[in-house]
Amino acid sequence: RLDRSSQVGMRHLGRLDPKTCLFMMCDVQEAFRSAIHKFPALVMTADRMLTTARTLGVPMCVTEQYPKGLKPTVSELDLSGVAKFEKTCFTMLSPEVRAWLQSDELKSRKSVVLFGLEAHVCVQQTTLDLIEEGYDVHLLVDGVSSQTVTDRSVALGRLQSCGAFCTTSESVLMELIRDKNHEHFKPISGLLRTRPADPLGPF
Repeated sequence: RLDRSSQVGMRHLGRLDPKTCLFMMCDVQEAFRSAIHKFPALVMTADRMLTTARTLGVPMCVTEQYPKGLKPTVSELDLSGVAKFEKTCFTMLSPEVRAWLQSDELKSRKSVVLFGLEAHVCVQQTTLDLIEEGYDVHLLVDGVSSQTVTDRSVALGRLQSCGAFCTTSESVLMELIRDKNHEHFKPISGLLRTRPADPLGPF
């Protein structure tokens, strides 16, 4: 019979640490603004994660799906210090993003916090590709959406069943700092004071 510590060791808990994770934001672009379910709530979460990445020094990349037609990332989001890639494939894992992930400074990081659009297309294909390649994927339920509630719900359910961790931005932020004595507790906890008027719900 296994003791409790052995049982825990055999389970994969998907713990997050600023030194071993990455953030990836998928296609939060101007052309989607009027079409996506609760788009303003998603943008608020994306802004929270961009600020967190800069504060905690977490590497982050952003993709834009065919920006010539779908326009660039929405202007509310400050992409300074973030790796940005254009793509035409639905997955974020274009050759350029794969090269970024495999760079010397990033290749040891195997946990990805993922958010963006659309849940059932680009986010889904990115998640499955990352899981196949051995990454933990943490999907922000408050940062992922589609044009329809059904597409969002079915995609998140499928991805959870495939091994993705469905979580929230607040949960991720608190796990990354873990202690009120963390040097960045005040700026990180301050990000949680602003909440969307019409938030994205569970799936």
